[in-house]
Formats: sequence, C-alpha cells, structure tokens
Amino acid sequence: MKLDSSISAIITGGASGLGAATARALAKQGVKIGIFDLQEDKGEALAKELGGVFAKVNVTDEASVDAGFEKVRAAIGQERILVNCAGTGNAVKTASRNKETGKPEHFPLDKFNLIIQINLVGTFRCIAKSAAGMLTLDPLADGDRGAIVNTGSVAAQDGQIGQAAYSASKGGVYAMTLPVARDLAQEGIRCNTILPGIMWTPMMAGMDQKIQDALAAAIPFPSRLGTPADYASLVMELVRNVYINGECIRLDGAIRLAPR
Repeated sequence: MKLDSSISAIITGGASGLGAATARALAKQGVKIGIFDLQEDKGEALAKELGGVFAKVNVTDEASVDAGFEKVRAAIGQERILVNCAGTGNAVKTASRNKETGKPEHFPLDKFNLIIQINLVGTFRCIAKSAAGMLTLDPLADGDRGAIVNTGSVAAQDGQIGQAAYSASKGGVYAMTLPVARDLAQEGIRCNTILPGIMWTPMMAGMDQKIQDALAAAIPFPSRLGTPADYASLVMELVRNVYINGECIRLDGAIRLAPR
C-alpha cells in the first residue's frame, strides 16, 4: 500500500505511547489520521498537531465504537488502515493466600473479564467494524483494500506469574490473526499482529530507573527497552508490504520472559 494523502487511518489507543508514535509516523507520510482513545485532552491535542480528528471511544462499548467510526469517517473518509493499540493489563495470581489473613482467594472473575473485554473483544469489535467499512472501498493497484495491525504481546507465548488474564487476552489476539486474515483475504484486506516485548511506555516512565535498567539488561540485543518508534516502524512495514498477511511478529530483542 502506497502511503499518501489519499489514505485514511484509525489508531485505537492513539493518544499516547505506541499508538501516538504510529499516528505520527503515518501522518508524516501524508496519511489522514483518526484517533480513538479515552484520554480526551491528549487525543484532541495530538489530532490537532497532526491535522487529524479525535473521537472519545471506549472499545468495550458498542455504541461508543460505532459513534467513533461515524465521526472519524465523516471527517477523513473511510479508513484503509486500522491499528489496534487500545489495551490494558493487570497482575493477579490465579489463586493465592491473602497476605493478611492467610486465607485462600482466587482471581476476581470480574477483573479477568474486564481485561478480556478490552484487549480481545474490543480489538475484534474494531476489526469487524473497520473491515466492513473497508469492503466499500475499491481495491488499490496491488489489490489491497485495507490493512489491519493488532497489538498482541510476547505474553501471548510466555506469560509471567500473575498474567493469566493478560496472556489469555493477548493470546486470543494472536490466535485470531490468521483466521481473520483468511476471512478477509478474498476482499484484499490483510490482518497482522505485532507482539511487543518490554517496551518503554508512559507506564514504564513511572518506574525506578534501576528497575528500568534491570529490564533492559535482560534483553539479549539490543539491550534496551523497545520504543514506540520501534513499534511504529514495524507498523509501517506491515501496512506497506502487501505480501505480509496473517502473521504475528515478535518485537522483543530476542527476549523470552522468565516466570517473574
């Protein structure tokens, strides 16, 4: 896919971190940008910077997602690119003993379900609705109608202690990538997923520098945290290269996560 001002893109979770870097990288090529996020101030500011449009969207809410697509498409047209960066995580053991009482307790199922709803169901909701819109577009010269890039995690393959919900959600994104690509193949819509490793994000910025240094030292090469720019660079290749389809790619400096 040739990236220029004739192309529109929507980035979920696009107000900060990986999503914001992706929005900037696409905008630099002239692509018209739509941002979905709950962070209204940051989202509006970035959209203004990039000449794009922001929609406050909760990916777990059907009406919110529908309204977001309607608003962005009215402003910049039907998107050919969807990048799913919206997501969150938590760390709770499947079952453990309460530190104060010593009594056994299990992972609260409402907290488990919330992670699934945001990371997995929310991602698929946006995929399905975006792909339906892409079906209305004429194919480009290479037959491409659209490109979808999802954000998984290396935790989909080697989740750590306390990551049952997070790994399940990202594992679901990993597992559905190929069937989604197959579902949409005859229409010229591609679907790929990036599995980031230990990335420098706003959440990481709040950690002690010694912890950040220890995490970086555990990465074989390069021995540093991944950056939003690293992520955005891979998104650009996945969007441009029409022969990459149904693929899940680790972006992790060759790390394999230890149990903790």
